[in-house]
Amino acid sequence: MNLTTTVKSIQDIMRTDVGVDGDAQRIGQLTWLLFLKIWDDREQEQELLNADYVSPLVKVKWRAGDEERTAADLRWRAWASNPEGMTGDALLVFVNDTLFPALKNMEIGPRLEGNDKASKKAEALRQRRLVIKSVFEDAYQYMKSGTLLRQVINKVQADVDFNDSKNRHMFGDIYETLLRDLQNAGNAGEYYTPRPVTQFAVDMVNPKLGEIVLDPACGTGGFLACTIEHLRKTQVQTPEQEAQLQGCIRGVEKKPLPHLLCVTNMIVHGIDVPTNVRHDNTLSRPLRDYGAKDRVDVIMTNPPFGGQEEPGIEQNFPEAFRTRETADLFLALILNLLKLGGRAAVVLPDGSLFGEGVKTRLKEKLLEDCDLHTIVRLPKGVFAPYTSINTNVLFFEKGRPTKEVWYYEHPYPPGYKSYSKTKPMRIEEFDVEKAWWNKRAESERAWRVKVEDIRARGFNLDIKNPNAPQDTHEDPDVLFARYEQAKAEAARFRDELKAALSAALEGRG
Repeated sequence: MNLTTTVKSIQDIMRTDVGVDGDAQRIGQLTWLLFLKIWDDREQEQELLNADYVSPLVKVKWRAGDEERTAADLRWRAWASNPEGMTGDALLVFVNDTLFPALKNMEIGPRLEGNDKASKKAEALRQRRLVIKSVFEDAYQYMKSGTLLRQVINKVQADVDFNDSKNRHMFGDIYETLLRDLQNAGNAGEYYTPRPVTQFAVDMVNPKLGEIVLDPACGTGGFLACTIEHLRKTQVQTPEQEAQLQGCIRGVEKKPLPHLLCVTNMIVHGIDVPTNVRHDNTLSRPLRDYGAKDRVDVIMTNPPFGGQEEPGIEQNFPEAFRTRETADLFLALILNLLKLGGRAAVVLPDGSLFGEGVKTRLKEKLLEDCDLHTIVRLPKGVFAPYTSINTNVLFFEKGRPTKEVWYYEHPYPPGYKSYSKTKPMRIEEFDVEKAWWNKRAESERAWRVKVEDIRARGFNLDIKNPNAPQDTHEDPDVLFARYEQAKAEAARFRDELKAALSAALEGRG
């Protein structure tokens, strides 16, 4: 049974539980279970490789009111892996009264900065506890039937093994299955970014080992996962380089469910302690408070668009850029967070290209502070079924002004009129852009615009393809004459047929 089928069968079990109301709660319930199973799979691997490894889920301490409590072992293997283990009311009592209170209120311990082995070991354990606590601070246990919960746990135990490399590669399919089933996906501008788009962006930006890579609206971690795979494939060969990779991936996600999914995704991709994936709203910090230590080498992101931030968030930004439009605020943030020489790939809707007011001022700053060298215009349906809004990937480098912008219009594959579940976007479609990237020339799909022309247009970047084949239409008078001729010929044939029929009838008479 593949993982997508497993997810669907688990959701079918949950639909019969009176405590789980709707797709959002089903996904939330399944996600924390998957997290604990995957964490345990990774810990078993760590224990084989490192004799000094200590699990943060063993001897867990927390406070319940004035009482200090301790749980001996909260690892998945201790309470969930045995299919004949706890079930019914006993399982519910354990999960509701021990597991969740312990993980939500886990004692972290003081930060240790010593260089001796004991200090490093203790600090590593503290970091692992931080990850667990951050994941569970907004997680919930919705199920009311311990029997059904045991059935779900047994499915996860039987079918999910992330020490199996095949299952690891399929984890992206789980995300897409979960998000497609979330009926309100996209209501706040949150969309699953198709893997081909994230892969293309990473390939073109080409992050280097040692560069800090940030996604300030990381969702489930698609850009970060592609970056990890890219660096491991091209630049990581030694344990020291792997350690360097572990420290260069950063993400921030505002909502608890995508954050939980992202942390899980990072663990699946071998980021052992993803403390650099924070549960926070990047926009809630005043722009002036960001300093040199906060700036990064690479930003790749698909910020929420079409949504509105809560009142007051705009006060964190300079007056010229104050708005509650989420995508605009993220663009202002990105321009601030990039180092000089830093590179970015940002997915933005068409509205950001032609919009006025704050959008115009942001585009002016973008063109003055950065080299906006490429805009790849994506076709409709890339984000179906969440939205039909046209989108673009903007590639830019901070530190020199834009002189010209190259556009590339991504076509549908032959025979496609749109993308669908049976006809998804494929990474191979971007091969033509990759071949064009370093040997740029105008074509039916590619064109360039001087920055002076963009400035004269009031910084409107929504520039149509001037090289696209034009639909040809004949002169209306010619078409009308042809129509009249065809009508006369039809009348003549009709008269000849009537005459032949009349002659035949007269002869019979």
